[in-house]
Amino acid sequence: MFSNSSMELLPGLPDHVALECLIRLPFNHFSVAASVCKGWKAEIQLPEFKRRRDEAGFSRSVLLLAQAWVDRTGKRTSKVTAIPAYRLTLCDPETGSWSELPPLPAFPDGLPMFCGVVGVGSELVVMGGCEPGNWRISKSVFVYSFVLGKWRRGAPMLGRPRIFFGCASDSGRAVYVAGGHDDEKNALKSAMMYDVARDEWAPLPDMAKARDECKAVFHRGKFHVISGYPTEMQGRFRADSEALDISTGRWDHEEDSLSVPMCPRTCVYGGDGRLHMCRDGIVMARGGDTWEPVAAIPKAVRNVAHVTAWQSKLMVIGCEQFGEAHRALVLDLKSGGWKEVAAGEEFTGHVQAGCCLEI
Repeated sequence: MFSNSSMELLPGLPDHVALECLIRLPFNHFSVAASVCKGWKAEIQLPEFKRRRDEAGFSRSVLLLAQAWVDRTGKRTSKVTAIPAYRLTLCDPETGSWSELPPLPAFPDGLPMFCGVVGVGSELVVMGGCEPGNWRISKSVFVYSFVLGKWRRGAPMLGRPRIFFGCASDSGRAVYVAGGHDDEKNALKSAMMYDVARDEWAPLPDMAKARDECKAVFHRGKFHVISGYPTEMQGRFRADSEALDISTGRWDHEEDSLSVPMCPRTCVYGGDGRLHMCRDGIVMARGGDTWEPVAAIPKAVRNVAHVTAWQSKLMVIGCEQFGEAHRALVLDLKSGGWKEVAAGEEFTGHVQAGCCLEI
């Protein structure tokens, strides 16, 4: 048994049998199940529930995307200004289903532009960005629980407002943030960590270099901050990176992690343990000291907007030419084959950020 409740989870059945029923629930039914009774809610919220669901093979990889709002006719308009409004969409690549999450409580007309989107456990964290309408840099944090099916406001980010920062999660408990620039456009070398369960921020040691528009990934106990540029370089990206060892609190420098200076926006760690990125129409991978080609990017998504990785797959979202509807194609890293995850017109908008959640 998982909980200390003296009530039966399902009348007439032993609790271990009832739990076998609960772990088989589709993730989009969690909030309904949690509202049935206190016992069900308590079980679904326990870390042991997720662990058992993972071990039994019932967890699902879903993608959460900050995607431009598009109506069902394909018209790309904003609810606020002439600038596209963004909302959170959910894609289940296994079933091919697409849906929309409820809007943030403080931003019903669209997400803050360039916000960070990170998955932690079975929760989604959205932080920072420019507020719709006034372009003020926000320090706000919101957490969406798939168990409860609702948002809660988190503690605001530490220090001065920052934007274009790198952010990544250890997948279990914490979000790590580094770099970006402040409200006076000064590139930053500072870093911080957000404990989602405790709703607490804590500062981390500074990086050796300031890194605006960097990309962050978490891999094997290290928080990697890739490329970026200092204030005086303004858009001239580096080829190097830094990695924070979480166990020691020490940053290590890697001089030539990208091989050439370039925007790191498409860099992700795949389920095969290698760093991947899209470059010159090719998916590239690095497992050791060199980058190697994996697969040619199909023409339909050659203008890449976003890349997300999970298990042994990569989803590449983009279009053939600028301004066209975006499509989502999945690359199987084992077979090298591509497969499209078809979406309705309302889910073909530009994708600015995203993450993968195992629920």
